[in-house]
Amino acid sequence: MTPPAGWPAGATPVYPVPEPDRFTRFVVRLYDRSPRWAVPLAALGCVALGIAYTLISDPTRSDPTAAPSCVLKLTTGLDCPGCGGTRALWYVVHGDLPAAARHHFVFVFALPFLAYLFVAWAGRQAFGWRLPELRVSNKMITGFLAAWLAFSVLRNLPWSPFTSLYV
Repeated sequence: MTPPAGWPAGATPVYPVPEPDRFTRFVVRLYDRSPRWAVPLAALGCVALGIAYTLISDPTRSDPTAAPSCVLKLTTGLDCPGCGGTRALWYVVHGDLPAAARHHFVFVFALPFLAYLFVAWAGRQAFGWRLPELRVSNKMITGFLAAWLAFSVLRNLPWSPFTSLYV
């Protein structure tokens, strides 16, 4: 790295750390003063809002002639990687796992792992629980994403048996 004009040769430029703006200072101060259970409670609130939206909207009762709300499906006619996830959540909440898996198998497969990871994290944050850790390696994440990608491609193929994956 070449030093800027006016700097001695061989000197490494040291740049001052910028002062955080008012909003950043406010958020950091609020975080420092909040109880340790506030963040898990806020995350749980977001999950509850998502479930409430799913229950109120009832994605299983849409008009068959209605335009899709997914931009990818609207423009290309293809199912996106998340297509069917809201309907799968609706069926999971109502206890119909086969129907949920029919709409988005990968979501239903991942749900118990995500739920355990959330409970372990929230329990540690809020109550200091030390649940056994679910070790998720980079290879496992890569394998899961590859399976999700394969599922996303296979569900769009126009011949049997893949047409059974249409949602």
